[in-house]
Formats: sequence, structure tokens, C-alpha cells
Amino acid sequence: MDVKIIDVAAIAGVSPATVSRVINQHSKVSTKTKDKVMRAIEQLGYHPNAAAKNLRSQRTMTIGVIVPDINNSYYAEIIKGIENIAYARHYKVIICDAHNLKEREVDYLNLLLDRTIDGVIIITPMLADEELFQLADKGYRIGIVGKYIEHDQIPCIYTDNVKFSQEVVQHLVEAGHQNIVFLNGYPQAIDSYERLEGYLKALRNHQIPFRPELIENGNFNEEGGYEAIKRLFNKGLSFSAVYAANDEMALGVYKACTEYGIRIPEQLAIVGVDNNRISKYIHPTLSSVNQPKYTMGAILMEKMIDTMNTNEFQDKRVFKVDSELLIRGSSSFQITNKAHP
Repeated sequence: MDVKIIDVAAIAGVSPATVSRVINQHSKVSTKTKDKVMRAIEQLGYHPNAAAKNLRSQRTMTIGVIVPDINNSYYAEIIKGIENIAYARHYKVIICDAHNLKEREVDYLNLLLDRTIDGVIIITPMLADEELFQLADKGYRIGIVGKYIEHDQIPCIYTDNVKFSQEVVQHLVEAGHQNIVFLNGYPQAIDSYERLEGYLKALRNHQIPFRPELIENGNFNEEGGYEAIKRLFNKGLSFSAVYAANDEMALGVYKACTEYGIRIPEQLAIVGVDNNRISKYIHPTLSSVNQPKYTMGAILMEKMIDTMNTNEFQDKRVFKVDSELLIRGSSSFQITNKAHP
């Protein structure tokens, strides 16, 4: 027997429109009515046509995820969290690599504007807040990972870059370091200037003079970190520790130290960020800030799905998660010799 929605409505004693609202998980249906409809659906063995359901609601059951650089291992765990929740909730995920270009990020957002996807999650966006606000104000569904956003229609999840950067510098100062290099990422990245802000605040807190020549850009990748620390070595600058804004740049520092015969941590202490898997297996093991990357992706995806459906938890929009400094071999000893080639 071909059961139709009108048959379910007749059994439940409601209108076909009410049955449709229950099937589409509309929030404005009472629990009593919902129970009647669900019993009727079960009694008749009704299975709504998924394609027709999506067409009626103009949904694609697809979420776009825009990442700055797919080669950066930091994003892999976040994407895994997003994708696992999406799969469990019958959503598909499209991964979009912006190649650290704002214009690509904008191009991918057009998928949202032309309704190719239902919503988009942007990881550490390059777009200005005002541009994101304009999209949200028009009703487009946007979620943000890695940055706090002040807009009541944009869910976001982030860690406190400034706070954990201060903790990194404090750890290095307590180990006897005064001349600390900071290897920064892309200039346009929110993580870059927030981690730099934390570094500068920590220097002020410990009354350590700021040396601008100890700031270098490593573009958040291994080769960039390698070239950045070589530039500092070749200038003959005096320093005994490196705070790299991510683990990939820290790996580049390891490579350069091997070439220049600099011992870690005896001559140069190193701390990274992200706690990538390889950080536990290199020698010496890399001190790093652990960020709950999988959890960040999973929580934000759950919130996006809720926002696009019942919006049951609309009062919970901002999620701030804790990070942890993991002290390992690369910075666990107090040193007395400066690093130099």
C-alpha cells in the first residue's frame, strides 16, 4: 500500500500541513501533537520521500567548510569532528580550500548565496566581521571556528590565543629565557595577531624589553618556519628560545637547528601550538599547546544543525574551549647558552 501524508493526517486527526511540520522538525508543534503524528506514522509504516522533502524545504542537506590551507594539519582534526557529526545527522560536507586567499573565501561563499549548500562553516575566516554580519543579516547560515564573533545569528567556537600565548612565554621566562623569538603566521590570520598580542603582553608582564627584530613570519608552515629561523641565525642575533605560533613552523626550526648544529633544548628551547601527532615522536619531543580541535569541529557542527532546524539551543551561541600547555623535552630544561650558528 502506498501510504501518503494525507493518510497519516487522517489517522492522527491533524492537517497534512501539521504532519509536514512534524516530519521537518518544526519547532512550533506541541509535544502532544508530535506524539500523535509519530504514532500514526509508525502505525501506517509511512516513509517520507527524502528528495521530495528536501525540495519542499529547499534544503540540500549539505554544509560547506572553508579552510585557509588544507595542507595545514591543524585543520584535519577540526574537519574530522565536523564530518563525523554531519554523517551521523545525514548531512554531506564539501571541503573548500581557500589557499590563504580572501578572494577564494568569497568565491566559496557564493555556494551559500546561490543555495547550493544550506550553510557554511568558516575556519579562522579572512573576511572582516562586518562582511560576515551582512550575510547573517540576510538570513544565510554561517558558523565560525577559531574566532569570537559578536553577532546573535553566527555561532562560533574558539580558544583564547592571547591567554595561552602568555602561558607559553611565562613558561620560557621561568626556565631562564629573556630573549624569545616569536614566529608568526599569515599576517591576515586572526591567530597570528592574537598570539602576537599574548606574546607582547607576557613580555610587558615580566618587564622584558620588546625586541622587534626577534619577530619573524613563518606563514604557518614548515618551510616558512625553517626560512624564518635561518634569517634570524644569519643575522647573528642573540636569543635562547623560540615560540612558534604553530607546530609546523616549529618543525622547520628543528630542521634548521640540525643544519646549524644547535642543540635542543640545551642551546635553544622551542614551543609550538596545536599538539600535532608528530610532536610526540620527534626528538626531543616538542612542547606544544594542545587545542581540542576535534571537539571544536564537532560542537560547531552540532550547533549549525540545530540552528538550521529546531534552533532549540538558540541561547547558546558562543563556545569557548580551554587549551593546555604540554611541556616536553624541547623546553623542559633551563639553559644558559644562547643559540647561534
